[in-house]
Amino acid sequence: MPEPGAGKPSGTVLAFDFGLQRVGVAVGEPELGTAHPLPVVAAQDSPGRLTAIERLVKEWNPAQLVVGRPLDEDGAPHELTRRAERFARQLNGRFHLPVALVDERYSSVEAESRVRAAYGSRRTASLSRGKALDSQAAQLVLEQYFNEQAA
Repeated sequence: MPEPGAGKPSGTVLAFDFGLQRVGVAVGEPELGTAHPLPVVAAQDSPGRLTAIERLVKEWNPAQLVVGRPLDEDGAPHELTRRAERFARQLNGRFHLPVALVDERYSSVEAESRVRAAYGSRRTASLSRGKALDSQAAQLVLEQYFNEQAA
């Protein structure tokens, strides 16, 4: 799998913020450097998750996939890091597309800030906020990837 900075992709890119209950999804165009959140993938088991992602791959026909790589604040990997890396390998094996891993240490904090601005702090919006948070995090991962490629 290519590392960030391995050459600017061309064509649509799908990004994923891996989670045990939901996977946030975003789509973007590297030529424009823009990314937009898509609805989350809610399947909890790997076959269901990959089936849902297959529909997205068919719909968007991406040239590249990006997966957020969660790390501790000090950069150390943990259990979710290993699961996200395995998820990235599964995507590469199933769809035969290049998959880049992007450090997502602070994407959740920034995503929470964006979602709070969009939804406010009302408790009644918590479910919508939770789903929006996952795809906002995927959007931030993709924007970070584009910024790294442009550097």
